[in-house]
Amino acid sequence: MVENAEQPAYPVGLRLAGRRVVVIGGGQVAQRRLPALIAAGADITLVSPSATPSVEAMAEAGEIRWERRRYEEGDLADTWYALVATTDREANARASAEAERTRTWCVRADDAEAATAWTPATGRIEGVTVAVLTGTDPRRSAAVRDAIVEGLRDGTLAAPQHRARAPFVALVGGGPGDPDLITVRGRRLLAEADVVIADRLGPRDLLDELPPHVEVIDAAKIPYGRFMAQEAINNALIDHAKRGRSVVRLKGGDPFVFGRGMEEAQALAEAGIACTVVPGISSSISVPGAAGIPVTHRGVAHEFTVVSGHVAPDDPRSLVDWASLARLRGTLVILMGVDKIGKIAEALIAHGKDPATPLALVQEGTTAAQRRVDATLATVAETVRAQDVRPPAVIVIGEVVREAPDKHAG
Repeated sequence: MVENAEQPAYPVGLRLAGRRVVVIGGGQVAQRRLPALIAAGADITLVSPSATPSVEAMAEAGEIRWERRRYEEGDLADTWYALVATTDREANARASAEAERTRTWCVRADDAEAATAWTPATGRIEGVTVAVLTGTDPRRSAAVRDAIVEGLRDGTLAAPQHRARAPFVALVGGGPGDPDLITVRGRRLLAEADVVIADRLGPRDLLDELPPHVEVIDAAKIPYGRFMAQEAINNALIDHAKRGRSVVRLKGGDPFVFGRGMEEAQALAEAGIACTVVPGISSSISVPGAAGIPVTHRGVAHEFTVVSGHVAPDDPRSLVDWASLARLRGTLVILMGVDKIGKIAEALIAHGKDPATPLALVQEGTTAAQRRVDATLATVAETVRAQDVRPPAVIVIGEVVREAPDKHAG
């Protein structure tokens, strides 16, 4: 007997690892549901004469077994859980009837009221699974799920752990500046921190959202101004970690792209302190993109190279092979090079780069203060002075600068 749809369903978490699950139909519904069943470790058999490319790829990878035929009586023998999702309602009804006879919990994609089980809208975060059921209103289920998961992610939904969490140290890439561009994991760790050691180029707006008890340490490295030496930053990380506090080192961009993240990880390791590295969106790609510049483009650039410009080409400390870079046909992205761009341009031209090569400087990329200034290798030094371009700015050199999203429109 099928339960009345108006009666509440009894929520339960199925432990399907190693247990037989049958999916009938290889279309879009199966494509959405199969990844979670695979993640649960289920022994999955797909019965369908055809499948979407994504479902077919799962079969080719050995994640599921695929029997390329239509449903037949007996397919649900010894099955713990079934998902019926074909476009043939008569076949769906027969499979559902078999599930009823064999006492197999069965989800029907075409008729929720005829099903013996419903698939909740689910989300997972930090070992917690959120599952929401609203009967036959899946859109509302998804909306409620999203609200709960987002609240847990950004800390706006208070759900304290009754078992104390071990303190942690995390090197978090905050992205190029827009607070919405930090990763989900980075934002969650930030919400759980006791101490935040923040760079000037990190997403500063997020600091306003921290609870009052969180200690914020300014590790700003302002060019030619006051700065917190790297050794002091390392010592601060180690000191607070040894006090048993959860520490987030909030950095701009990605911790390992000219961010000295490895130096900090090595210092922590030498002190016997484990740390988590949370990658961030690098400004080398995101800032040009925000200004309408693709670092690669079909028929224009098949490569891009990211270079630090904080040391001039004629400086004996430089590790960059500018002669080789001048010969490349792809895009050159320079970080931290505003004050050295004149000498960089001279070096590229001296090694054979066309002086007319287009160039763009994107200042304060992804923030409300973003602006783009265009030039060429021959004119960039004067343009920077005339336009008063200041760091932080990402410099893009190459033919991709001429591209724009609407260039070929119409």
